[in-house]
Amino acid sequence: MRILLVEDDPTLNSVVATFLRRAGFAVDVATDGASASRHARSNQYDAVVLDLRLPDADGMTLCRALRANHSDARVIMATARDGIDDRVAGLDSGADDYLVKPYALAELVARLRALLRRPATNLPVTLVVGDLTLDTSTRRARRGDREITLTTKEFAVLEVLMRGSGSVVTRRQIGEHAWDDSFDPLSNVIDVYIARLRRKVEGEPGEGGRTLLTTVRGVGWRLG
Repeated sequence: MRILLVEDDPTLNSVVATFLRRAGFAVDVATDGASASRHARSNQYDAVVLDLRLPDADGMTLCRALRANHSDARVIMATARDGIDDRVAGLDSGADDYLVKPYALAELVARLRALLRRPATNLPVTLVVGDLTLDTSTRRARRGDREITLTTKEFAVLEVLMRGSGSVVTRRQIGEHAWDDSFDPLSNVIDVYIARLRRKVEGEPGEGGRTLLTTVRGVGWRLG
């Protein structure tokens, strides 16, 4: 899942972004309202963590603008203001949740995962393609009776493929949802992860089960 972190404190945004990436999210960082708006125009985000106080913008106004451009993105507003009126105003501006600073990083991850389990488009928590299942809440995968151990990035790539099951998923689609702005589209890193997933999903020769992951040459990959 791809997250936009909007935070003007350089130390805090570095710490939070690192923690979120280790938790398996792809993270882009904006330090003010202008850069947040540029990111929002260029990319699709599953969630936004938005600081209320920015040097060049009112966080609530920015929240309404982000919501207008990304109606399905979940927004967590993070601020030192902890009054009831402030929380109500934040939620009324379009935020889905409100986190008071200083907050525990583990709590931020838990809230993001809780919000993403019930997105606006009602995406299923458990994905099923043939005898392959992926539980996005527990982050566990199985092929029949065989459990599949995945790294955080393998999980992200497999989730993109399974949500697009039956259709061809392009390299660009995988890059947009499983990586952040640091991704180099000319690298072969996606091919490496696809190869790893193919070995894990298809299993060893003789384990049975039909081939699920196929390459559509020059276009992308199809799962199903």
